[in-house]
Amino acid sequence: MTLVLGCIADDYTGASDLANTLTRQGLRTIQTIGLPAPGLDLPEVDAMVIAFKSRSIPAEEAIALSRLADRWLRTAGASHVLFKICSTFDSTDAGNIGPVTDALRADCGASIVAVTPAFPGTNRTVFQGNLYVGSVPLNESPLKDHPLNPMRDANLVRVLARQSSSTVGLVPIATVEAGVEALREALAALAAEGYGDAIIDAIFDRHLETIGEAVLDNPLSTGASGLGLGLARALVARGRVTAASASGDQRAAPPGHAAIIAGSCSRATLEQIAVAEHAMPVRHLSPERLVTEGATEAVEALAWAKSRLALGPVLIASSAMPEDVTALQAKHGGAAAGHAIEQALATIAEGLVHAGVGRLVVAGGETSGAVVDRLGLAAFLLGPEIAPGVPVLRTIGDRDLVLALKSGNFGGPDFFARALTAMEQPL
Repeated sequence: MTLVLGCIADDYTGASDLANTLTRQGLRTIQTIGLPAPGLDLPEVDAMVIAFKSRSIPAEEAIALSRLADRWLRTAGASHVLFKICSTFDSTDAGNIGPVTDALRADCGASIVAVTPAFPGTNRTVFQGNLYVGSVPLNESPLKDHPLNPMRDANLVRVLARQSSSTVGLVPIATVEAGVEALREALAALAAEGYGDAIIDAIFDRHLETIGEAVLDNPLSTGASGLGLGLARALVARGRVTAASASGDQRAAPPGHAAIIAGSCSRATLEQIAVAEHAMPVRHLSPERLVTEGATEAVEALAWAKSRLALGPVLIASSAMPEDVTALQAKHGGAAAGHAIEQALATIAEGLVHAGVGRLVVAGGETSGAVVDRLGLAAFLLGPEIAPGVPVLRTIGDRDLVLALKSGNFGGPDFFARALTAMEQPL
């Protein structure tokens, strides 16, 4: 296998989002869960996204995992590696975006790393170094109350500087508008002044294309799926990749039942659950019981689901209102409560698959990570896009499943119905 683009993602749903973006731009792409195991039969591809659940773990662990992936990808031929982060820059002052970027920069010898989480297709834009979610700054969006990484500062120069060992500069939108050479010159000037990172403004897809072309010859960049879009279009424009068409070698969807597990507490997921209640049985789990009696709650939820699966899809949700999540965290501790809930939901997912579920939708990045790890899934082929940033995934390896792994904030109100329909198609 000879790659043209390597990617390291800090969570599983973000990895799917990026792999979906690259596929839509014509790159043959595969997503793996962790480093590919020796002997895993991988198809010939242009890009690989190695996914970790490293966004919120200790920085030194995230660094170690990312460095291993970087070496694997470069050995496979990747001349450019994208460290894929969330489009809402999910992190704390301890990392992990800054520390991982610092380590990868040192390993590859880059003089400066371009950083942008902009992804206009999902309403994430950067202007004068400030990240906007739709029309509001990040710190005024629902992400300000994220249960693991509350984002209280929209200025990414400040956010990254607090967690990075390097000095962080800014390339404003006027420079990006001036074109590729102007952007290259600006990055070179910042590097000459001793800056190690540069936040780059981007408002429209054309800005991502400019950034992708300007940084493709550098060994490293850090950004969300929007930067992946820019890099992919640059590769196609240069003729380094011939845009691929859909494969004719498709398999029918695996037999079995369909189920949905929702662990996200985002407003989008809560609305999606409310819509689904009009179409399918929904069991609302008690977050308190998941923390204190997780095994019992999981057994009861599985019994409830098994009695209904033959009649159609079911939805099991631990999602709760933000104020309830805050109270739970205050009582049990944020990390402990989150881990307990994720593991209980992973137990339920494992039980559903053993009960014959072949199509599984999982809402929530941390929940998706726990479920994929519990099921021991190794890699995915990319299928059609359900919603911006969310593709259908089909497993590679011994277990044949079709999945959709959804970041909490992604998808419209009818996402679950759309996902189930898309997952019935051959892939």
